[in-house]
Amino acid sequence: MLTLPNLLSLLRVPLACLFFQDNPHYRAVAIILAMVTDAMDGYLARKYKQTSALGTILDPITDKLFVFVALVIFLQEDRLSIWQAAAFMCRDFSVFLFSIYLAIRGVLGKYRYGAIWSGKITTAIQMPMLFMLALNVSISPFWYAGLIIFGALSLPELYLEARRQRLQVKH
Repeated sequence: MLTLPNLLSLLRVPLACLFFQDNPHYRAVAIILAMVTDAMDGYLARKYKQTSALGTILDPITDKLFVFVALVIFLQEDRLSIWQAAAFMCRDFSVFLFSIYLAIRGVLGKYRYGAIWSGKITTAIQMPMLFMLALNVSISPFWYAGLIIFGALSLPELYLEARRQRLQVKH
């Protein structure tokens, strides 16, 4: 079902396309609008009880697509190195590893993915960094370290969430 929150999530796709314009102002506006639509879609879905299976998939996919497009463009323009782009992807790598773990344990289909705090913090770090990259502002390595730390913290948080869901993930 296409709700207002889902439409807001979908807006991040054309916003990502603004990165193909070599214009720092377009890119900065795209990042700000992506942050606003990300905050608003979740808020509106909860407030008006418009959460849906589509929305739980659409929101993280459009978030990741937006960041991925920006990273590829910044890599191509040599504004970002491979290790810096990898730092941006640490949380996603953790989620991927955890999914493999759940698949091996035979409980992947039972796990209900949802937002985790380390993921929210990672996003809160990523967006200002993308904004700074769009405006060609130098970024301290400490920001990248934060992405790596919170990306790594995603693993134990996902594990604890699986335990909370009472999935059999014991050793």
